Amino acid sequence: MNLGLKGKNALVCASSKGLGKGCAKALALEGANVWLNGRNKTTLDATVNEIRNVSQAEVHSIRCDITTEEGRKMALDCVPAIDILVNNAGGPPPGEFSEWGLDDWWRA
Repeated sequence: MNLGLKGKNALVCASSKGLGKGCAKALALEGANVWLNGRNKTTLDATVNEIRNVSQAEVHSIRCDITTEEGRKMALDCVPAIDILVNNAGGPPPGEFSEWGLDDWWRA
């Protein structure tokens, strides 16, 4: 399927595993240039290599904690002209949302 993403620049936050990884891989398979973000160098490097092996896209990594102001600044500074932003960062705790407190919502 051609979604018209070839050559677009995508920043996918928290993308070394899980849902973020799946989003980054799908974008790369559609031809978007993808910047992955994660905190663990080993996991991040493995994911970058995995996506490079299955796509023709440019795949880059940014090792930082996207949940911090410094990490967000680093990520935004690394990607030229962001066309696509997948704002992902681990999500809320498991369970019923009605049981979450205000602090749970802010951390999510």
